[in-house]
Amino acid sequence: MLVDENKQLLNNLLKTNLLPLAFIGDAVHTICAREFCLEKFNDKMNNYHLKASFYCKASSQAKTLNKIYTLLNDEEKEIVRRGRNAKPKHQAKNATTEDYSFATAFEVLIGYLYLNGNQQRFNEIIKLSFN
Repeated sequence: MLVDENKQLLNNLLKTNLLPLAFIGDAVHTICAREFCLEKFNDKMNNYHLKASFYCKASSQAKTLNKIYTLLNDEEKEIVRRGRNAKPKHQAKNATTEDYSFATAFEVLIGYLYLNGNQQRFNEIIKLSFN
């Protein structure tokens, strides 16, 4: 999608439920995790999947959000707050309710940053999520 189309989509989503941002944020973060694993590790295919899955599981995303929260600006903190308070229709199999809520908020933040088009800020947060 083009940057202008992404921003229009983002503006529409910000007016309603933020869970669609988690949907796109999950996909974007997964791609970034896979790229990170390919760059960092020289491994067998199955091991790449296991390593990427570690970064994408709810407990890891919740820990990441807690770690980076103080580095977020006020607008990003508001997005996280709204994402954390969103009410998904399902619960993760292998996560606590709290971890799932924070992981959803993290995915909402990633979706927001991705669609917002500020590549520098997006890259900063993504890099922090893999440290």
